[in-house]
Amino acid sequence: MSLVSITAGFLPLFDSVLLVVAKEMGFAEGEGLSLALTRETSWANIRDRAALGHFDVALMLAPMPIAASLGLTPLATPMITPVMAGLGNNAITVSSELWGLMVAAGAPDDLAPKATGESLKAVVKASSRRLRFAVVHQTSSHNYELRYWLSACGIAPDRDVEIVVLPPPLLPEALKSGGIDGYCVGEPWNSVGVETASGHIATAKALIWQNSPDKVIGMRADWADRNPAVVHGLVRAIYRAGEWAGKPTNRSAVAEIMSRSGYLDQPADLVERALAGRLATGHGSVTVPDFYVPHASAANFPWQSHALWYYSQMVRWGELPSSSAHADIARACFRPDIYRAALQSLGVDTPAIDMKLDGAHAEPYPVPAAGRDPHGSKRLLRWRGLRSGSDRCLYRAPGAV
Repeated sequence: MSLVSITAGFLPLFDSVLLVVAKEMGFAEGEGLSLALTRETSWANIRDRAALGHFDVALMLAPMPIAASLGLTPLATPMITPVMAGLGNNAITVSSELWGLMVAAGAPDDLAPKATGESLKAVVKASSRRLRFAVVHQTSSHNYELRYWLSACGIAPDRDVEIVVLPPPLLPEALKSGGIDGYCVGEPWNSVGVETASGHIATAKALIWQNSPDKVIGMRADWADRNPAVVHGLVRAIYRAGEWAGKPTNRSAVAEIMSRSGYLDQPADLVERALAGRLATGHGSVTVPDFYVPHASAANFPWQSHALWYYSQMVRWGELPSSSAHADIARACFRPDIYRAALQSLGVDTPAIDMKLDGAHAEPYPVPAAGRDPHGSKRLLRWRGLRSGSDRCLYRAPGAV
């Protein structure tokens, strides 16, 4: 069988795991795809090379297709995502000096976002200088999550603290040199900051907004329109990669693959901790439930409500004016219709709705589902309301802040 070649860009982040596993474990090849991965150095490079067509697809920051479609990027072009690269994985790390001040102001050692944020607020108010935090890109989940958390804790971004942009691999070095006081990034760069720059993980995204999006498999809309069968095959490959990577029995194998020099080039133990949610914080060890979710809780489904949340943050922080036209463009960047169509042949149950309300439920809850039984005749109406199981569509509220 002749394979269809796909070029894909990625950054050395743990979130690239589903793209990497799809290649290394043969899930892409099983869909008739030859996946060629190119490791990049910055999100700006990913953004521009994807827009120019150097990559067919790329691991992207979840807001990136939206920003490109709304004209917020230098090479603006309509982009979409038909599948998510899992949920979660981000944390906020601060310098040893800042952490000491936060502890003196009452910071807990359990990563609780509200109490940690209140201690940071006290330090910010007492500081003789404006603290500097870094994020990986302007239109990134990290930027909007950091701003959301700071604001919820009474700290005004841009006024009370400075926020700058740096590529993920440079953040630990910048923290060590004193160029920044803290940063928001995905693994392994929080753990690297703890081990190489005496950093301290202050809180985690999964404790602020549980089961929240972060990275996507993005592509130009015109390329997707010309290659629908290829896109469907890629969605299935990513889905199967998530299903495989989400099994606890495969964690060691996933860690070994991701630790290789062509991917993260970090110790396998450090990588495996991210899968298990075990964080060495610099002041102890904490296990964060659902720190990174590769497959469960419909982790690969592109919820349009998530796209609209990112759009709302772009409006909130003055990147563009609010309008119904802008909202429609943002929503259309996330393509649950493609996701459902791609998985229909597998008999996989998928959410029947495109929007959901996050943060309103203290316990897992069911959502309407579309799918079929193994005989292909029965459409399922609802997910079973069980707490666990990689095939359940269950959501829990984010930690209150």
